[in-house]
Amino acid sequence: MRTFPGKTAALALVAAAISLSGAPAGAQGQKLLHEEKSLYRNIRVLEEDGQRCLMFRARRLVGYQSCIQPNEPDKLVLEYSRMMLAGLYMNAAPPKKVMIIGLGGGVLPRTLQALLPNAKIDVVELDPGVDKVARGWFGFKPGPNMRVVISDGRVFVKRRPKTEAPYDLVLLDAFNEDYIPEHMLTREFLEEVKATMSPNGVIAANTFSGTELYDHESTTYKAVFGAFYTLPRANRIIIARLGGPPSMAEVRANAATWEEAFRKRGASQDNLLPMISTRVDWDEKARIFTDQYSPSNLLNSRKRG
Repeated sequence: MRTFPGKTAALALVAAAISLSGAPAGAQGQKLLHEEKSLYRNIRVLEEDGQRCLMFRARRLVGYQSCIQPNEPDKLVLEYSRMMLAGLYMNAAPPKKVMIIGLGGGVLPRTLQALLPNAKIDVVELDPGVDKVARGWFGFKPGPNMRVVISDGRVFVKRRPKTEAPYDLVLLDAFNEDYIPEHMLTREFLEEVKATMSPNGVIAANTFSGTELYDHESTTYKAVFGAFYTLPRANRIIIARLGGPPSMAEVRANAATWEEAFRKRGASQDNLLPMISTRVDWDEKARIFTDQYSPSNLLNSRKRG
């Protein structure tokens, strides 16, 4: 992960965790390829060192939302995207239906479309401008088994007909310029997502370490899903399975079946398995996020510890 010259170490940690890659816009050597103002944000496409990256321009230093290498488009550049794939380790059978909330540059949807050619995939993205940029600059091309729905993620979940087949895998990767929107951090939202999932369904959520959100997110996910695995780095991936987490022996066996496909994308069980942890490293008495209490902007500004 790149450093952030000229900023304090604490700010660097927060900025890195927000979006998963590294250097701020305007860093030396970056080339601005595209910029537009959408309904919700300023969207920038930058290129540096052979990588093309998506950034939501904000008032303060942030990093990238998505990155690709145009000469190796299947390679997962950002560590968090490789970590999210560990959700596929939780069950022996590949998921048949998937929901992804948050499109970004379309990297995760495109990857799952290739890994799961027979799965039905719903991608939910608030901003039509992000969808446009993902298609125009990041090679995102939904196939016949994928639909992109332009909607707020929570609204989509609430309005989803109960008669539709449940999701075997849910990926939460929705970010604005600063962090996950606060209405998608709460117990009520996670309960709504849980209601859309199959009996052994898996949820993988992209969060991050480094601020006081960590404790509250942990207690909130625990309240809804029970025990869960984490992959903690600057970003922290939370992975829960309905009915409880599989044993690590099961996880290792399932990981072996994905190894060849993952290696082609720069991921490997050699890297992912050692990250997977059940360690409780948060304050278990931290207040659960609810629709009445979710001060993410305040807590996001405070350094953890």
